[in-house]
Amino acid sequence: METIIIAVISVTAIGAVCAAVLCAASKFMAVKVDERVVRILECLPGTNCGACGFPGCSAYAFELTSENGWNIKNNCTPGGAEVSKKINEIIGGDAGDSEFVKKVAVIRCAGNSDSQQKKMEYNGIKTCMAAKQIFSGERMCAFGCIGYADCQVICPSDAVCMENGHAQIISHLCTGCALCVKACPNNLITIEPENITVFVACRNIEKPAVVRKKCSIGCLGCGKCVRECSANAMMIKEYLAIIDYEKCTGCGHCAEICITKCIHLQNQ
Repeated sequence: METIIIAVISVTAIGAVCAAVLCAASKFMAVKVDERVVRILECLPGTNCGACGFPGCSAYAFELTSENGWNIKNNCTPGGAEVSKKINEIIGGDAGDSEFVKKVAVIRCAGNSDSQQKKMEYNGIKTCMAAKQIFSGERMCAFGCIGYADCQVICPSDAVCMENGHAQIISHLCTGCALCVKACPNNLITIEPENITVFVACRNIEKPAVVRKKCSIGCLGCGKCVRECSANAMMIKEYLAIIDYEKCTGCGHCAEICITKCIHLQNQ
């Protein structure tokens, strides 16, 4: 009996000493956290999507309290203008800084089941990621939309819909979280300011003759948009039209004259 009592007392004493040591260590080695970080985390959406340019909301919150935090205060696209305003109030500073600009996803391909030619019948797992592993899917264009809706499945705001085997973005529902960007195996989706007027809905950099055999609405790199752009905002790179948004005036003329209609007006 005495042996049991001694054992219990010994274990209790050891536990008390360890608890005291841990308590002292927690206070001695504690890392002070800026209370602003906690407040910022409370107002962030918590999606950890990475659209802000950081691994997650915590990393973004810590960076916001740094010396250069003002430069990235509008980076949370899922949170929108409301979160940007709250961050502005928390970190303080000049209220006259740049305003929040909403960003949305843009799909750089218009090829659907009718316009894209098939090279085979795919009977595997119906996801874009799986089909990509088997000769880049059943469609001939290895640069285009595979059509199995990986982006739609992962979208938390129901901003992606499928139409005739092609993904479409519903801009007013899109929060710009960029989860669809990561889900697309062909890197067809980019996040752009909502106010851009036109974009090139093609990513194929093959020669025009090859593109024409694979997709009826792919960019042929003909250069007509380059020649007729009054702002010199168009260029051809690897047989593909590119828009320089710093020069683009948003007139939409390039979309009107595009031979294959691969240049689209935003939200149309």
